Amino acid sequence: MRDTVTVCHCSQCRRTSGHLWASTYAPFDALTFIEDEGLRWYASSEDATRGFCNRCGSSLFYRMNGEDGVGIAAGCLEDTSSLRIGKHIFIGDKGDYYPVPKDAEIFVGG
Repeated sequence: MRDTVTVCHCSQCRRTSGHLWASTYAPFDALTFIEDEGLRWYASSEDATRGFCNRCGSSLFYRMNGEDGVGIAAGCLEDTSSLRIGKHIFIGDKGDYYPVPKDAEIFVGG
């Protein structure tokens, strides 16, 4: 797992998460699921799928189709002490209710 967090401000991520999507990244084949009975994948667009818990509804993963890695929701991790925000993406779609962040590299997009 990387020690950086990417924060996505696109409208789809904001709707899915309720605010913005913050995730770290790991190669998919490096993940081990202790239990994946409640894990469900949803094709959220033609380009990506999102993994969520079908019991509580928590958004857990984001994976671009064909990519060998997966974005893991930073908020679902128990130990985040080594994580730091590395960049903000799609800041052009950010909500009007919060300022443009100034703590990392920014990709405007959107």
